[in-house]
Amino acid sequence: HSFFVQVNTGEEPQKSGIHVNQTIEFVEWCSKEKKLNIEGLMCIPPANEESNEHFEILKKLAQKCELKKLSMGMSNDFIDAIKCGATHVRVGSGIFGQRG
Repeated sequence: HSFFVQVNTGEEPQKSGIHVNQTIEFVEWCSKEKKLNIEGLMCIPPANEESNEHFEILKKLAQKCELKKLSMGMSNDFIDAIKCGATHVRVGSGIFGQRG
C-alpha cells in the first residue's frame, strides 16, 4: 500500500492533518519506524485564503521530504494546483455537480 500524508497548511481546527512544522519529522517516522510507503503529501487550503500560497508550502515540504507526489486542488482551483506541481487533484463537483 502507498500513502499520502495530509498537511493542515491553514492550521484549521476543523480539518485533520499534521501541522506544517511537524511534517518532515512525521514523514520520516512513518517511513522509518512504521515502514509505511509514503508517496506524497496532500492538503485542502482554507476556503477564504489564496490557494497558491498553500500549494507552494506543500510543494516545498514535499521537496524536503523527497516526495514526488502532491494531492492538492479541487474543482475550483485545480488549474492553479497543477501549475504548482500537483500530481493528483479532486474534481468531484466539477464532474458530478454540487452536492444536493
